[in-house]
Amino acid sequence: MDDPLILLLDNGSVQPESTRNLRRLAEALGQASGRTIHPVSLRHADRIAAEALDGRAAQTLGTFLGEQLGLGVRSFLAIPLFFGPSRALSALVPELVESLQSAQGPFKLRLGDPLYPLPAGEPRLARILRDQIDPLIPQSAKARVVLVDHGSPQPAVTEVRLRIAEELHAMLPSGVAFRQAVMERREGKEYDFNGELLERVLDREAQRGIDKPIILSLLFISPGRHAGQGGDIATICSDAQRKHPGLKIHVSRLVGEHPYLIEILRDRLHRGLSAAQEA
Repeated sequence: MDDPLILLLDNGSVQPESTRNLRRLAEALGQASGRTIHPVSLRHADRIAAEALDGRAAQTLGTFLGEQLGLGVRSFLAIPLFFGPSRALSALVPELVESLQSAQGPFKLRLGDPLYPLPAGEPRLARILRDQIDPLIPQSAKARVVLVDHGSPQPAVTEVRLRIAEELHAMLPSGVAFRQAVMERREGKEYDFNGELLERVLDREAQRGIDKPIILSLLFISPGRHAGQGGDIATICSDAQRKHPGLKIHVSRLVGEHPYLIEILRDRLHRGLSAAQEA
């Protein structure tokens, strides 16, 4: 297999800060690996005006691959900026590749492992989360930690959060209560495995008392619709505090802001390149 062109691939967002973070991570991964890394989103990001991105429009996977194929590139390695095996990786990417192969001839796109591959796992993610909430835990350790992620109808993606939650919980002081929550879930008992919505978890915890602060541990890589300034999480927290005066909620920094993430991505890149060379 020829030396592949390397992509750092996220799901994409219409929020400019998400693309900015993707570009920052791609640059940092390039510096750490000595490789050129192309920041590419699967979807959505092409709706951001170029003026909001320093005049450089975001690149989405279909357009990026089409342009590179037109230049004669036939080998690609995508490093997923995804925690687990989401449908974006298992279905949307293969469908796009098949469509492009039909239109522009054969080529190879190899997907690297996600950040938390199953069943092997990735203990550094729990350490990142612990580092991000450490400054927020009072010295008395009388607090409540809520690990919150996007939420997924895919059991394997939920399994990733459950395993990270177990690892993080084991790192916390004994006086810290621990919960989990999601930002999105489908209706119906068949999706109960996904967990409870954040607003319901916050409301229930507030009803138990406002004496202990609530610390949100964000299992999010980049700012977007849910996480980051002005996102849904900030709105839900503000609503909870208005409903329960005196309730203190502290929100952690994002996974994408921690240097360990680059270490994880560098390992995924090296493994992907080794697999490509063996193919």
